Amino acid sequence: MSDTTIEAGAGPRGDRLTPLLFALAIFTSASLVFVVQPMVTKLVLPMLGGSPAVWNTAMVFFQTALLAGYAYAHGLQRIGSIKLQVAIHLGLLLMAALFLPLRINGWLGDPDPAAPIAWLLATLALSVGAPFAVLSATAPLLQAWYARVRAGYPDGQNPYVLYAASNLGSFLALLSYPILIEPLATLSGQRFGWSAGYAAFMLMIVGLALVVWSRRLDRTSEPARLAASPPISLKDKTVLVLLAAAPSSLMLGVTAHLSTDVASAPFLWVAPLALYLLTFVIAFQTRPWIPLGVTLPVQAAIGAVCVLLVAFRSSNWSMAFAIHLLAFFFTALMCHQLLAARRPAPDRLTEFYLLMSLGGVVGGAFTALLAPVIFNMVWEYPLVLVLVGLARPWGRGRLTATQIGLLAAAAAVSVAPVALSIWLNNNDAARTAFYQMSPFPMGQLAMIILLPAVICAFLLRDRGLAFTAVLLMVTLSSQWISRGYDWSYSGRSFFGVMRVANVPDPRLGGDVHVMMHGTTLHGAQARDPRFDCVPTLYYAPATPIGQAAEMVQQRGPARIGVVGQGSGAMASYKRAEDRMTFFEIDPMVDRLSRDPRWFSYISGCASGPIDTVLGDARLTLARQPAGSYDLLIIDAFSSDAVPTHLLTQEAIAGYLALLKPNGVVLLHLSNRNLDITLPAIAAARALGKAHLHQIYYESDATPDMAEASTEALVLSPTPEGLADFRADARWKQVRSTTVRPWTDDYVNLFGSLQRSMFPPPERPL
Repeated sequence: MSDTTIEAGAGPRGDRLTPLLFALAIFTSASLVFVVQPMVTKLVLPMLGGSPAVWNTAMVFFQTALLAGYAYAHGLQRIGSIKLQVAIHLGLLLMAALFLPLRINGWLGDPDPAAPIAWLLATLALSVGAPFAVLSATAPLLQAWYARVRAGYPDGQNPYVLYAASNLGSFLALLSYPILIEPLATLSGQRFGWSAGYAAFMLMIVGLALVVWSRRLDRTSEPARLAASPPISLKDKTVLVLLAAAPSSLMLGVTAHLSTDVASAPFLWVAPLALYLLTFVIAFQTRPWIPLGVTLPVQAAIGAVCVLLVAFRSSNWSMAFAIHLLAFFFTALMCHQLLAARRPAPDRLTEFYLLMSLGGVVGGAFTALLAPVIFNMVWEYPLVLVLVGLARPWGRGRLTATQIGLLAAAAAVSVAPVALSIWLNNNDAARTAFYQMSPFPMGQLAMIILLPAVICAFLLRDRGLAFTAVLLMVTLSSQWISRGYDWSYSGRSFFGVMRVANVPDPRLGGDVHVMMHGTTLHGAQARDPRFDCVPTLYYAPATPIGQAAEMVQQRGPARIGVVGQGSGAMASYKRAEDRMTFFEIDPMVDRLSRDPRWFSYISGCASGPIDTVLGDARLTLARQPAGSYDLLIIDAFSSDAVPTHLLTQEAIAGYLALLKPNGVVLLHLSNRNLDITLPAIAAARALGKAHLHQIYYESDATPDMAEASTEALVLSPTPEGLADFRADARWKQVRSTTVRPWTDDYVNLFGSLQRSMFPPPERPL
């Protein structure tokens, strides 16, 4: 191999074609690697109740498999012959093809709701681990081969440019999934289409190998090894890992934050991951679209605002969505640009990617696996948002008097809302006067008070340590204020954060215990003995759920099944002659609802025992005897990641099969952010079953916690099953809909979000 540099474009036609072939192969492999992630996770999601933690845990698996692929690529570089490297890689691609077509195998049986993480990781490893890991090794392998084949050419000195092609392929593939692939193709079609793409990629690698072997500059020898550069120091390795870990952690944190109140769905998973990859594209460009000098001040501004807002629930979902994604994008871009600035010489390329991949695993594992164990609340997302400020420039010398003044002002401002809150909580008269006179709730007032601290943080943006200190003060203050209720209990499981609070409601006799799952109210019970066995909120007698229970019980002894246990309020309807079974996926919900310290519907109000079957409802209901239920209530859609697999045409058909001929299925369809009513109506019509619809609006005359506005759809295997509902004017016939019913092979959550934000005239209101 000649040591002289060859001018760009010089050499035979094949040498001009070689860069394009390498870029195309890397682009294709990256597309396959990243389009498979939402696809496979969507396949496994129904087995774990649609929890947002499924995606985060799956991402840890994919990051670990990526690390394995990069380690294999790094190890393969120890073999001097490119021919042998290509032969080994082709052999592994062929072996991994034995796992195709893509599917979730059932070797491990159904998941244990008490310990689902190990099952999920093992199932993904057995189902898709081999093809994913081998494919993920392609990008660093081809870049290393390119650096050797193109040594002597100007482009051979910077093979990192191909990393931008890899991430561009990943970015476009991810965007295509929610926009094109998911709405237009069934899951079966997606599985076989991806498998066909894998086969095409193998042929591409064969063709590329032929080009590499036949287009060497020196046809008598292998491309020479690259000259050795100094090893990467332990300090630099640590910095590289941490710079890669922070964006990975934030990606899962922002995904969980956004998914919790909408649904665990590919279109919400894909947005942060696509932005994550786009930051790599920009960071590794020769001339970045967004220079670091622009990234740093923008990140300081939007990051500080996001730190303030993350503690508070916003009624403007689209605005909150935009702020969180922008903050994540510029924070990840800052870290990746700092990472790119530290990239070593080309001979250390695979080691560099291995360290980056290790950082991705560390960040993902912290958020998805460690944080739920060590934190009883979702602290990891705001914590990493704050700590990433340490990656910013620290400046030189001591702080100036002005900077010290800004730091002191931020501290005073951060303490102010906390002091006000404590004073109001300890002074009943002042608290009453405040709530009567203040034009803002306490949360909004705290945000206004804390805005000067956010401005101080921005002004300190060039002093990383001081900037981080101010953000920490803002976080602690805002998190204190946003507690809202007086929490008596807080716990965390794979399925989310569960809290119990005491809320005074004088018209219900004083104290009322409420159950919160994430940001959604899942039940309430008055503690006054006069009201403690009166079902509340969605389950009050006046709501569609209460009406359905009383109508069915008027027919005689009833067997009732309820999907979604919550506080157990439905247990208050159980008479001695009835049988009632809850189907609940989260063991923590079952424990709390049966503990009389918190709720006594099950332990003190029901006449007779109440059964609970733990596990995903689709799996557990499938084991119930057909034709045995009088009433089946599906109450799993009020928010906190809608389990869409419980609302498909096949799922509804399964519910109907469990009913007696005049039995009734009630679908509780109240949801803040998604229109799930039209797909349910479409499924009922596709099944040809009788159905009626009702929206109940809570009365202002009732106590605050007594009732909640409720939307429901009832179905029955026979028209006779709905005769008494049809006689009640509150239950209405619904118009036909052009919305496509959801099936196990097709779900369009993006369309549901659009209809919720811009309701169509056909919606049956």
